[in-house]
Amino acid sequence: AQDSNGALSETQSWYQEMSKLRAKFEALQRTQRHLLGEDLGPLSVKELQQLEKQLECALSQARQRKTQLMMEQVEALRRKERHLGEMNRQLKHKLEAEGSSNYRTLQHAAAWPAPGGTIVEHDGATYHVYPPAHSAAMDCEPTPASKNNFMLGWVL
Repeated sequence: AQDSNGALSETQSWYQEMSKLRAKFEALQRTQRHLLGEDLGPLSVKELQQLEKQLECALSQARQRKTQLMMEQVEALRRKERHLGEMNRQLKHKLEAEGSSNYRTLQHAAAWPAPGGTIVEHDGATYHVYPPAHSAAMDCEPTPASKNNFMLGWVL
């Protein structure tokens, strides 16, 4: 008799636990529907205000994370720009060191307004040189987006 009472008590305990979990599951489903904008009819004004506050907090956190990721991407691009600028300066110095005639020949050829580029022959080799977007391509320096390094016109 004692074993059957223990088994009955354990069964009731499991049933209560299952009922609690089912109620919690249904409450979570209801909350999810409310957050998705569904089944809002039975909510009071106070409940709707609380839901609106939750959604505003979630939206604010999403915007903060998006801004953080965008700022990290901008910084990575700035590092890449500085690196490419340094490589450009090194290549310019290397060209100058190899001989001013080579550098001047390439500069002169690159400044020509030939739409398809031009052909430069030097030391028995033939080079196809295409004009850059502007004639001072070898002298370009990176410029910041603005004085305080923030990109203007961002809307979050």
